[in-house]
Amino acid sequence: MQDIKIITRHLNTASSADIDVYMADGGYQALKKALSMTPDEVIAEVKRSKLVGRGGAAFPTGLKWELTRKEKANPKYIVCNASEGEPGTFKDRLILKNDPHMVLEGFIIAAYAVGTSQGFIHAREVYTEEIELFQKAIDQATERGFLGQNIMGSNFSLDIQFYKSAGAYICGEETALFESLEGHRGIPAARPPYPVQVGLMDKPTTVNNVETLCNVPAIINNGADWFAAIGHPDYPGTKLFCLSGNVKEPGVFEMPLGTNLKDLLEAGGGVDGKFKAVLPGGISSSLLTEMDVNLDFKTLAKAGTMLGSGAVIVINSDTSMVNVASNVAHFFDEEGCGKCSICREGTRRAAEILSRFSRGQGNRNELEWLLELHEVMKDTASCGLGQVALNVAASAIRNFKGEFLAQVRKEEGVWLR
Repeated sequence: MQDIKIITRHLNTASSADIDVYMADGGYQALKKALSMTPDEVIAEVKRSKLVGRGGAAFPTGLKWELTRKEKANPKYIVCNASEGEPGTFKDRLILKNDPHMVLEGFIIAAYAVGTSQGFIHAREVYTEEIELFQKAIDQATERGFLGQNIMGSNFSLDIQFYKSAGAYICGEETALFESLEGHRGIPAARPPYPVQVGLMDKPTTVNNVETLCNVPAIINNGADWFAAIGHPDYPGTKLFCLSGNVKEPGVFEMPLGTNLKDLLEAGGGVDGKFKAVLPGGISSSLLTEMDVNLDFKTLAKAGTMLGSGAVIVINSDTSMVNVASNVAHFFDEEGCGKCSICREGTRRAAEILSRFSRGQGNRNELEWLLELHEVMKDTASCGLGQVALNVAASAIRNFKGEFLAQVRKEEGVWLR
């Protein structure tokens, strides 16, 4: 297995958030190189690298930039999505704190490629220390001429504004994020039009995840061929896996995309107890009951689940799947925006039903109803939140139905079946 560190290579470096430390290791050389290229050449290099978004959708990054750049409307905008509100996801916080200049350099290059002079970073307000460090990084970059007017003597200028959000999970969705940035309640919009066409303030907008942007300097410095040779042939590069749950050493691990789950678990010290299941893409993904599986978008899709943002949550044999399903259902019930009735009412009813099961008051007939509701929500919910809200519950029922049947209520000593 390849042992390549692209994003986390500075984590054990003292004062890694300082601009001098970053520049001593070649920081901002990629920006200098990018500014010697045309925006179209930068886009072509990123497209050739096959970099895809690391936020979960796996959309080709270079193509997203190209689509935004080709839109005739101006001004254009670029947004860095640092709003990780899903349980089990904590990689952005680590990067913002330890290597803010890597994020900034990737962000500036992306803005140059897209053709915008205005960027926004959207992060959770609870990231107090991280926000302070990142704002300091912005100030340092501005003082050194990497931000502001005529960057590094070029005709390219960029201003970046940091926006602190209240932390609503729904604001991780791109169109809800735009509403939040504009000072409105975070409610997803229908698509099409897509953000690259009509985004922030109704203008063409590129949204990139923190981890995605961190790959950009390495691609520009080392070339697309170098990056494309790492990890999975269709989805090259590394991935930051947030390993949590029943593991002995939880944390963030950078490994090539396509790494086997067994290798990731070994890096985390192994399973704490007997392995039962895993959520490979956080609570938005379906449960996986096998350990010998490669962690990439295509393989996990074939297995009926997804990689998502890489929040790998391990579950051992001592854990009740009924309680897992109930807890996740309550999260989605609380975090939904309430816009579409199928999600608003569906998550509420699912949470109520699963609560009864967790108390030993379940009704067998409601298990099939939950599976049907899951299919309806997948097909009709307005945004990704509603479409994935019952993935955990449905996969738990299918794989561990006996645990749910054991929680069917008793009346007068007779099991209701």
